[in-house]
Amino acid sequence: MMKLKWLLLGLIIALAFLLRIYKVIQVPPALNWDEVSIGYNAYSILKTGRDEWGVRFPLHFKSYGEYKLPGQIYASIPGIAIFGLNDLGIRITPVIYGTLTVLLVYFLSRALVTNELIALGSALLLAISPWHIQLTRASFESSFSVFWVVLGLWLLVKGFTKPRYWILSIVALAISVYTYNSARIFTPLFLFAIAIIFRKEFWKHKKEAIASGVLFVLLMLPLIPFVLSGEAKARYKLVSITDDAGLVPRIEERRNLSTLPPLLTKLIHNRVTYVSYYFAGNYLAHFSPDFLFISGAPHKQHHVQGVGQLYAIQAPFVLLGLYFLFKKKSKFRWLILSWLLITFIPVATTNDSIPNALRTLIAAPAYQIITALGVYWAYIFLKPKGKLISYVFWGASGLILLLSFASYLAKYYKVYPVLYSRDWQYGNKEVVSYIKDYYKDYDLIVFSRHYGEPHMFTLFYLAYPPDKFQNSSNLNRFESFDWVRVLTFDKFYFPDLGDEGTMFEDVKKANEGKKLLFIGKPGDFPAEIKRLKTVSFLDGSRAFEIVEVK
Repeated sequence: MMKLKWLLLGLIIALAFLLRIYKVIQVPPALNWDEVSIGYNAYSILKTGRDEWGVRFPLHFKSYGEYKLPGQIYASIPGIAIFGLNDLGIRITPVIYGTLTVLLVYFLSRALVTNELIALGSALLLAISPWHIQLTRASFESSFSVFWVVLGLWLLVKGFTKPRYWILSIVALAISVYTYNSARIFTPLFLFAIAIIFRKEFWKHKKEAIASGVLFVLLMLPLIPFVLSGEAKARYKLVSITDDAGLVPRIEERRNLSTLPPLLTKLIHNRVTYVSYYFAGNYLAHFSPDFLFISGAPHKQHHVQGVGQLYAIQAPFVLLGLYFLFKKKSKFRWLILSWLLITFIPVATTNDSIPNALRTLIAAPAYQIITALGVYWAYIFLKPKGKLISYVFWGASGLILLLSFASYLAKYYKVYPVLYSRDWQYGNKEVVSYIKDYYKDYDLIVFSRHYGEPHMFTLFYLAYPPDKFQNSSNLNRFESFDWVRVLTFDKFYFPDLGDEGTMFEDVKKANEGKKLLFIGKPGDFPAEIKRLKTVSFLDGSRAFEIVEVK
């Protein structure tokens, strides 16, 4: 029996790895701007010990001005050192820790419910989860936070029998705070909830519990300067529902439209009621059947459209799992429920892409454990009903899951790359490949930033020496709406050719006598100019055109 268990677990882990590594360079169809930023900054640290801004081993990477957390960037260094600064070098890291997360879910669920079948079922469900697969085949910071949260929870649960594990648990959970912004809210809140739920157990081992709490506080101290800084506030303003630039005008609009008495209008339409209303709406959106089981998240990079975050067949088992979790008075029932409920608090304070799969990925393992619980108790309930009923029920359920899984894979590998290559900034790699071949032939290379941040794709795919970039004499950065853009470095110029004053003819006149290479979108250049190369999105629509001026 023991050998069979490890064989099944090995097969599940192998499946998880296969589903994350297969065609990982082609699907998703391109590296997005966050992936190349993470990759280039990791490469810069590897080569110089400094990020693209010249800061030595930073705790926050300024990047585009949004201040990326360090976890994913530092973790990407080994992959880049082994495979190089390329697509595989970036994506091998999430593939590995995504696969390991499946293994950790097995150990965590076994510690939570002490049942091998439920543990294996939880791991299998996460291995084939559309939610988790999507976000562990590309370099998303959120999936790295999930790895550390699951590891931390497993060690924490083990600590109830061997309290020394709590120290290791706190280290893992503290690392999660350095990986993704949602974890910065989730992890402290979750630890607070756990401290309340298990206060009696912690009191019995107060020495280890207090030491763990002190260690967590100490590990959080390096974050304090950033949290109190203007940079942190600028980042939060980009996504917050409390952004004054939008909040105040919306409140004023509602007050102006109101026909109620002035005092009542102010009581109804104010900052507190507005924020509470949108927080509640954002929070509850993540429990809708449409998000969970039918259509999934609307953001096209974060999810295959038309597929739920969970398979539809999981719906009854999720409900059943929750029911038996409390009916059987599982010791860790409140831990699992608070894990699920707290996950959606950070995203509820934001104003974009609601419901959001990326910022709520921490919930994915909890859902798989609850589903596996439901499956197990359905098995126990049906077992005395006779073999025929059991065979029909489990045969039908298994077939539905298998068909759903096959349908998802078909959409993911065949349909998704074609329909959404534009959303993944497809074509930049092909453009920079052309630039690399003809770099020496031109005095100035003009690369339109219409699709966003071409300088980073240029740095990444040229493997441009980081020290040379950091010390470039004509490096010109500027900030716009709390976002940093690079206008020039080396012989590169990154305007938006559609902006007033930076049209094709204006750039030509300003650089008379020079040999220029232009990269822009369709419509940026006169029809009579010969196109040296065109790059199309995978759906056949034109993405880039390349022309020259002598």
